[in-house]
Parts: sequence; structure tokens; C-alpha cells
Amino acid sequence: MTRVVVVGSGGREHALADVLSRTASDVIVTPGNPGIPGSVATPATELDADLFVIGPEVPLVDGLADELRAQGKLVFGPGADGAQLEGSKAYMKELLVAAGVPTAAHGSFTEAGPAIAFLDTMTEPFVIKTDGLAAGKGVLVTDDRAEAEAAIHEYLSGDAFGAAGSTVVIEEGLVGPEVSVFAICDGTKAVALAPAQDHKRIFDGDGGPNTGGMGAYTPLPWADPELVDTIMRNAIEPTLAELQRRGIDYRGTLFAGLMLTPSGPKMLEYNVRFGDPETQVVLPRIDSDLVQLLSEAAAGNIESTPTFSNDAVVTVVCASEGYPASARTGDLIEGIDDARDLDGVSVYAAGVKTNADGALVTGGGRVLNVVGRGPTMNDAVARAYAGVAKISWPGMQHRTDIAHQAK
Repeated sequence: MTRVVVVGSGGREHALADVLSRTASDVIVTPGNPGIPGSVATPATELDADLFVIGPEVPLVDGLADELRAQGKLVFGPGADGAQLEGSKAYMKELLVAAGVPTAAHGSFTEAGPAIAFLDTMTEPFVIKTDGLAAGKGVLVTDDRAEAEAAIHEYLSGDAFGAAGSTVVIEEGLVGPEVSVFAICDGTKAVALAPAQDHKRIFDGDGGPNTGGMGAYTPLPWADPELVDTIMRNAIEPTLAELQRRGIDYRGTLFAGLMLTPSGPKMLEYNVRFGDPETQVVLPRIDSDLVQLLSEAAAGNIESTPTFSNDAVVTVVCASEGYPASARTGDLIEGIDDARDLDGVSVYAAGVKTNADGALVTGGGRVLNVVGRGPTMNDAVARAYAGVAKISWPGMQHRTDIAHQAK
């Protein structure tokens, strides 16, 4: 009997629990949400299990993995030292340079004057990032010089992201398709999962502001095994070696977001956990035992090799009215069961809660992840959107062009 505790409360954690339950006899999600089976309010530090998998970045940066390991628990997720790769973009950039990983030209600043002077050396598109955690929203990519300068002032003043914006990172704008690769690390070596691509902008055609992700798909027509090998060799492995040189025993996911530029793959950023919504498409394709793989990584010795089905998987994020600037909550959600009854469709609960009658209502910005799976990308897209068509609440919004590049 294998018991797994998943820490987190969103669609990523629902997908993790779903795939882990294929081989685990008991999966608990804390704190979870009313739409995720097995959700409990008990903190992870008060639970016992054979494996703990930490989903979100905030508890990792805050040291939850360290606390659980101090209790003798087997934990998949880096300690606070390794989590600084996501907790501070300035630190991440410094480590990439030290590791020799190709990345965009950049500078980090705590004062507006030097930041704007550096901006004057750049050409559009301008990329302005908060240094700290901003729930996927602390990145501005713009061709408007005045907008870039205004963002610098807004971030550094604390008006936009508080302490997370006390340092800004300014980068050159890279051009090319993006690719996301999850690498499962055991402290000394890593194995790659199937690559995916997400859609960050709120509107069709990649318009509007960045979000936490409005959809994702896998496989990618242009991401052949040779590309993944190149990313592992030139990015993941040097990063893991540099972490080791710094005395950091990194056991968890290195989530690499890269741009495939004309001069080769360049690192945009690292996350220190499974990405959302890429998790919702990558993990369902795993044919092998995910519990075993993550347990091996957590124990410091990966021996198994993940294998994947040939199916295509697409997820469409259904969001609340007003997202990403603000999100209206409390609207009654209808049609989830009807969507799940469709062939090849899954629905993962992200930002949901219950009302006084116990019915599921919107509880955040990104509310549901509707996942379609099929033998071709066209099939997967059609199934995902057939599922979306069954679901409704007042003001629901979603993109209609997820995976359009791959069809």
C-alpha cells in the first residue's frame, strides 16, 4: 500500500493526484479544493505518507520541503535554497550565467534611474520582470518604451507587487517559439518528461496581458528527441551541476521555459515545480509509474525511465470574468459532469469553492482545466472544446485557439 500526499489547491494538484492515483492506493490533497477528491484541511506537516509531492512555488520558497524532511518524510520538491531559482529572478539569472546556460542579455536593478538607463540600451520588445513571486503575472513584454518605463516605476515603488517588485529584471526580448520541459531531478542527475507549450496571453492570437496560463498542449511537432537532449545537455545538466557546486541538493522538478531562437534554445526562466497548466497535459501522457519515479527522485536515486503514450493532450483554461486584472467569484458552475461524460475528456478543478447550498461556484481567476485527449492533435482539440461547450457560468471566458499551431 502506497500513500501519497499532494500539497496544493489548484488544477495542477488535481492532475497530479489523478495520475498518481493510477499506482498509489491512497492519494490525499492538502488543502485541495471542493472539486478535488481526497482533499483535506489537515496541514502536510501533520500527515503521514510514503511520499509527499509539493505543487506550488510559495510553500517551496518558504521551506516546507525542509520542514517535512526534518520530520523524516520522503519529499519530492526542493528545499528553500534550491527554490530560490524561482523565488528570485535575479538569483536565477546569476546562476544561469555561472552555469554557462544560454539566456537573454539582462540586468537587475533596485533603483529606477539605473534601470531606465539600461532600458535605453535595449531594443523592443522590452521585457520587464519582478524579481520575486507574482503568481505568473509579474512579466511585461511590450514594444512601447513608455509602458516599459512606467512598469519599472510601478514595480519598484511596490504599487504593483509589493516586496516582490523591489528588484526588477530587464531582459532583451527573444524571438521564436516557446517550449516547456519538466526535468525530474534527484540531486545529481535528471530525466526529462515530454515537452509542452502553454499560452500565456488572455486573448486569442496571443493578445492582451500575460496570465498564469490559458491552455497548453503536447506533443510539439517541432520538439523532437534531439531538441530535448540538447536542452538537457546545455541547460538542465549544467544547472544541476552548478546547484551541486553551491551545496544545494536539488530533489524536485526543474521546469525550464525556453525560447527556440535562431541561434538555439535560450532559457527564459526556471520554475521549481510542475508548471500550470502544462502539468495537466504532460502527466496524463505518462504510461510508466509516476509514484515510483518521484519516489526515486525524492530518495536521491532515479533508476526508472518515464515512458509516454503517443496521444495528443490539450487543456483549455476556463476563467472568471475580469481575469487576470481581477476575478469575479461566487458564480454557479454548471455542466462539469456532462463534460466528464464525454469520451476523452477530463475536468480538473482549479479556482473553485462551494456556496451555502454546497454547490460548486467560481473561487478564483482560473477556475477549471478542461482536458481533451485523442490519437491526433485535432482529436484532442475537438474533445477539449466539446467539454468546454458543456460548461457554463456567468462571465466565463476562455481562448478558442489553444494548440492552433500544432493542428
